[in-house]
Amino acid sequence: MTSSDLPEERPSSQYRYLYPRSRYRGEFTPANLAFNANLQEFAQKVNFICALETSGKISSLQAYKDIKSLWKQLKRSKNNLKINHRH
Repeated sequence: MTSSDLPEERPSSQYRYLYPRSRYRGEFTPANLAFNANLQEFAQKVNFICALETSGKISSLQAYKDIKSLWKQLKRSKNNLKINHRH
């Protein structure tokens, strides 16, 4: 039995598989780091919604509404963190 087979290791490896995170590589500020985490969470949730819609578990309209709601949350996060990146 390897250390990755231990029961206490499985939840964290499953979590890392289902919710991957990438390192932040931009200009470090607490606000930028927080927004990056929010952006990665947004992307992961959109991915799940797309998979649900593609597999027929939710309608296209429901997927659109859910993604629109997530987008509004992300936009509020950006405004609350006072991030004004313009590229």
